[in-house]
Amino acid sequence: MAVGSYGIVRPADVSPDDVDIFYHHSADRLVSSAVTLKKLDAKTILTPVFHNDDTGGTKNVEVLGGLYNLKLNAADFTDLGVYTLHIRPKQVRTTIADCGVLAALPSVRGIVIDLSNVDSADRNKFTPQGLVGYRIEYINPTDNKKTPNFYRVVTSSFYCTPIVSNLTSTSSKAKRYQYSDASTSMLFLTLTPSSAPSNKPNTVPFIGQQGQTIILSNTYFNPTTIEVEMVEHDSSTLANALYGNQTKAVTPGIYTIYDKENRIYKQYNLYEVKDQFNETLYEVREGRTDIDETLNFDDITQ
Repeated sequence: MAVGSYGIVRPADVSPDDVDIFYHHSADRLVSSAVTLKKLDAKTILTPVFHNDDTGGTKNVEVLGGLYNLKLNAADFTDLGVYTLHIRPKQVRTTIADCGVLAALPSVRGIVIDLSNVDSADRNKFTPQGLVGYRIEYINPTDNKKTPNFYRVVTSSFYCTPIVSNLTSTSSKAKRYQYSDASTSMLFLTLTPSSAPSNKPNTVPFIGQQGQTIILSNTYFNPTTIEVEMVEHDSSTLANALYGNQTKAVTPGIYTIYDKENRIYKQYNLYEVKDQFNETLYEVREGRTDIDETLNFDDITQ
């Protein structure tokens, strides 16, 4: 029976090019040292999972949204401890070339981006309607800090060219912009909110100022944090010590533990510490660094 409810949440089909991944290492959870973030290359460690058609159709075409393989390089996780991975939408920093209006529609305000100020690796995103839905955050020019909890959302983006228009109220001229069908070096972005409310028409929302640094980030998915703990022993190695085959060479006093393939996993020296009256004080099990390879399990049990 239908109740009029519809699901609106969908998993994101995100390209690794649109993802930033950072990590921080701490020896344990009680350490309060300063956080030092290191960046990973998302394109090398993040791969999407494809939905394969069981009917024998084309493979690896349709991305299974929201599901990705995270393959971490062991060279980046060499120390024991807790690694905190932060996965977020990729951020692109650039500056506002100008804040202006369209010549044909003076009520439409927006910001102009000079594509020469955009990193070449991210320039492919700055296309007509390529930035719709992107979030823009602002860097305060006085202290170079991001304005907290303040952002605008891109509603359209098109190539544009500047033109000089005569103002109707004065004899001066003003630079305005018009859309261009051909590729240009400038992009005109309209934002929301950018128009004044009807009940207070003189209050124009802030959309930025010329020369101000901004941060553009996609809104394809929510940032997430993953914790990876590197330990000396895991369930497999602990199982070797608890349930693996074991032998004790009585005369040399060598205690050997084997893994599930009957390979030598650990060896220990077993001996007693006695007092001057030959009374046993301690029984000692001491780890060996010089492994006796002659104590192979298969050779002993043959």
